[in-house]
Amino acid sequence: MRDGIEEDASETPEPRKPRLVYPFEAAPETGSGQAVEVAPGVLWLRQPLGGSLGFINVWAIRDGEGWAVVDTGLQTKETSQAWRAAFAGALGGLPVTRVIVTHLHPDHVGLAGWIARKFDVRLWMTRLEYFQCRMLVADTGREAPEDGVRFFHAAGWDDEAIDNYKARFGGFGKAIYQMPDSYRRLTDGETFRIGDHDWRVVTGQGHSPDHACLWCPELEVLISGDQVLPRISSNVSVHPTEPDADPLTDWITSLAKVKAAVPDSVLVLPAHNDPFRGLHARIDGLISGHERALTRLAGKLSEPKRVVDVFGALFARPIGPDILGMATGEALAHLNCLIGRGLAAREKDADAVNWYRSA
Repeated sequence: MRDGIEEDASETPEPRKPRLVYPFEAAPETGSGQAVEVAPGVLWLRQPLGGSLGFINVWAIRDGEGWAVVDTGLQTKETSQAWRAAFAGALGGLPVTRVIVTHLHPDHVGLAGWIARKFDVRLWMTRLEYFQCRMLVADTGREAPEDGVRFFHAAGWDDEAIDNYKARFGGFGKAIYQMPDSYRRLTDGETFRIGDHDWRVVTGQGHSPDHACLWCPELEVLISGDQVLPRISSNVSVHPTEPDADPLTDWITSLAKVKAAVPDSVLVLPAHNDPFRGLHARIDGLISGHERALTRLAGKLSEPKRVVDVFGALFARPIGPDILGMATGEALAHLNCLIGRGLAAREKDADAVNWYRSA
């Protein structure tokens, strides 16, 4: 789900996917402190990340007598050691001048506060990402809210799954170093200078509240974060805080916006997998993948279904307890999108469980 689940569970062969071009034969070794220069003054580093992904790509952009850092990795001992190796290695002992974070997820923002404090520099984020991150961090140590319990019960979770949710609630902040108490706001469409080049902010919604991509027209580079990944599809979920949201429509609209704003010629620097060329083809593939999933899902609703009953229409792997929350959120994103299009309806039964059917 979260940047790593199979994109769909198609019952018929997918259309042939366009070939993307991966121009770099070798990637930097994860956690080594070494880097690959992907454009003049733009370095590619990899920081360790647990789970199936294994690493996150982070970027350093030459900024006068130092480096602007984009994304940071999780707050772990291994990641902080990797950054110390990078400060002494690839960054040549020069200071960090600012910390830019594409969005609030812990693998991106986890060590932002640590680096910002270490070098006494500003954190740059969009407003919604900054404040929602602060809100989620504040849940650390809280008991699971009743709204959340009702949300997952309505999706069809059993008592064991809900008990697991209660036990795990509030863990978001454990992977994030203390956030700075002030920040510099990034806004969609603004242009700012890093070193010798101008960079433009292009935001997207759906995967997170207001994800910032960074585009440098002169260098023909797009730092895409999780907005466009070459081999996996970013998780798009409905959460208990906004159960009627339609993030999938936001996501599809945002992908089309990025395609319209950024030329196909750019080198795309994603948070996961490898840098690639073929931005527009990949965006088309991501949109069409979700549209196929919506069509499959709509076809399963001739008989009423709970959220937990529709996973097979969307995901190509079994859904176990470790990813049940993300699967539920993504399934709800597709169901809410169908409701918004007038193709599905929702009814609550006497036990407060939601059932979805074709409209």
